[in-house]
Amino acid sequence: MNTFGTAFRVSIFGESHGPSVGVVIDGCPAGLSFWREELMADLSRRKGLSPGTTKRKETDEPEILSGIHKGYTTGFPIVLYTANRDVRSGDYEMFSSVPRPGHADYTAGFKYKGFADMRGGGHFSGRLTWGLVTAGYFAKKILSPAIITAKLVEAGGEEDIDAAIKKAMETNDTIGGVVECLVRNVPKGVGEPIFGSVESAIGQIAFGIPAVNGVEFGAGFASSRSYGSLNNDPFVDARGKTSTNNAGGINGGITNGNDMIVRVSVKPAASTGVTQKTFDKEKGEMTELRVGGRHDACIAKRIPVILESAVAIALADLLMLDRGINGVRDQR
Repeated sequence: MNTFGTAFRVSIFGESHGPSVGVVIDGCPAGLSFWREELMADLSRRKGLSPGTTKRKETDEPEILSGIHKGYTTGFPIVLYTANRDVRSGDYEMFSSVPRPGHADYTAGFKYKGFADMRGGGHFSGRLTWGLVTAGYFAKKILSPAIITAKLVEAGGEEDIDAAIKKAMETNDTIGGVVECLVRNVPKGVGEPIFGSVESAIGQIAFGIPAVNGVEFGAGFASSRSYGSLNNDPFVDARGKTSTNNAGGINGGITNGNDMIVRVSVKPAASTGVTQKTFDKEKGEMTELRVGGRHDACIAKRIPVILESAVAIALADLLMLDRGINGVRDQR
């Protein structure tokens, strides 16, 4: 499905080479300020425009259809979109019959029986994250004074990110990476056990980001190699502050007031210039494919602001649900 959330609902629409991509945001409170310059700052981070990212150049300028009046949200559904202009659909024509290994070309062709518009990756493209970042802009305002930041901490298994990307570009290949998100001033008591947990919500939306293939919180998988006495976070005061943060700010699916730490694994982009084996559906034979065109050598480089937005959307939805059920909590 293309919709996330219950109280703060976000629906993504469009295709990479269609007329536009956009977002519908339902449940956003009235009275939040909208500054185009603030949103454009986040959208510019999403584009990358640096070595290792796509050379596709879109303005990403948002067009408002509803939900914003005189610079403030109205409380009614917000609809924003941006036009797709810098498209080169010819680069993708062959993938309907010759699918890229590791890409959604094959599964989309099977599921939608060839009717889906897969130019530029269609609805599976990173282009659709424009809507996530746009919705995240409003979610961050709901969460204020919480501060959400994310950064690429490694690429291709290396901490020297620029060197790793340079090597990938020199070999005409692609690499993945790890992106870490930190949330400060997190309200305590947000989330529910089991299926309503903070981890469940963030995991669901994080896996909606193209190329994300793993999510961990706090110490994550490293905790499986530890002891309970070392992995537990000792309390240092009665307000729940801890001396370590292996839990990543969450216990029992509920925020504990400490900083929240989320990391995602981002796989290498499937569109690589290295020759790979695939098949030609029209000819009925195996073949080889070398992908050209404008593609990211390290798609992970553009993920930080997208992950910030995804985490903000999930937390805003949980916070609004919690306030609706339990009222505003005393944070003592």
